[in-house]
Amino acid sequence: MIGIVGGARPLAGLELIKKIMEETIASTDQDHLPVLLSSQPHRIADRTQYLLDNTLTNPAYAMADIISELEKSGATVAAIPCHTAHAVPIFDIIRYELQNKEHKIRLLHMVEETSDYIATHFTSPVVGILTTTGIRNTGLYNHVFAAKGLKVIQPAEEWQEKIQAAIHDEQYGIKASSSPVTNRAKEELVGAIHELKKEGATVIVLGCTELSWALREKEISGLPLVDPNRILARALIRTVAPEKLKTK
Repeated sequence: MIGIVGGARPLAGLELIKKIMEETIASTDQDHLPVLLSSQPHRIADRTQYLLDNTLTNPAYAMADIISELEKSGATVAAIPCHTAHAVPIFDIIRYELQNKEHKIRLLHMVEETSDYIATHFTSPVVGILTTTGIRNTGLYNHVFAAKGLKVIQPAEEWQEKIQAAIHDEQYGIKASSSPVTNRAKEELVGAIHELKKEGATVIVLGCTELSWALREKEISGLPLVDPNRILARALIRTVAPEKLKTK
């Protein structure tokens, strides 16, 4: 059974379930895979604040506890649809807590799954990363992708500020208005993709959960868009029931 830690990005858990369903071979309701979603935002401290100040409570401990609860309820594999939760100071502690307490549940790493996908499906890619300034500053994508020999480029500072605003601005950002996403937010994201293409990018990774809500196209300006949340959904299916995974 699949277990999902929601609450870090409350809508992201629902979006991951939606993508699991979209990627599953099923002709009846009963053909779909069992999924447990535990969305408890009150238990999970802010990930970005912790990365900025490690004297605060590390959200890793609460997420490890939630994964333990999912395991007790029958989950054999788990995932966290939040990019910031995969930063080394958080994710490594989650892994340690689970291993230290001898849990059997398997925890997938969204960014590692994404790097595996790109290394397998693209030849000598130059990967442009769209993400928040916080995730960018952790070096998360650079670290994981470099381990796979993947070249990563990131937007210039001017465009990074626009990406950050497109996600977080209280007036027009995706977090403030996601249904529908504002024209300004989408235009700034598309503009950043055009700039990354000029710098040599051949594929774009949507390195923040909210970005896939705004950019639902398969490609923009001739560049394929890779959604780590969908990659994670497919990896979860492959782990529990590979025969039910739709072919790409």
